[in-house]
Amino acid sequence: MPDYRERLWPTPWIYLTSLLLVPASILVLAPVSLPAGIATGVLLYVAVAGSLTLTSPVIEVGDGRLRAGRAVVPLEFTGQAIPAEGEAARTERGTGLDARAYLVIRGWIRDVVRVPIEDPADPAPYWLVSTRHPHEMAAAINGSRRPRVGGEPA
Repeated sequence: MPDYRERLWPTPWIYLTSLLLVPASILVLAPVSLPAGIATGVLLYVAVAGSLTLTSPVIEVGDGRLRAGRAVVPLEFTGQAIPAEGEAARTERGTGLDARAYLVIRGWIRDVVRVPIEDPADPAPYWLVSTRHPHEMAAAINGSRRPRVGGEPA
């Protein structure tokens, strides 16, 4: 069992606004064929909603590793995870962002967790990960870190 697991599903309003593809398609194709406009709109909506759902990344902390989307890092190579909410999260995603950071962020999720990477071979100074539960995710990362060789705390 992972210590923390979250899938970054799109919010319901993303799916609702995507429904605007249906009337837009009808409007564009109605002069040619109303049934083609309806069918195209429905197909476009299904494709967009399906791709948003299928590509939503999973964030998981467990078994001594952090997985964010397709990337995995052993927790022994991470520093103290820092949750950020509200304005602090906006700064992390904006003016405070390092271009070398590894990002798993979604625009529909406001809060983030910053996870410093302490592996000298890794070019990313930190990971910035969107989450709906920043304090729980940071606690899972910080609580799951194992002591390093030589007895030093991680």
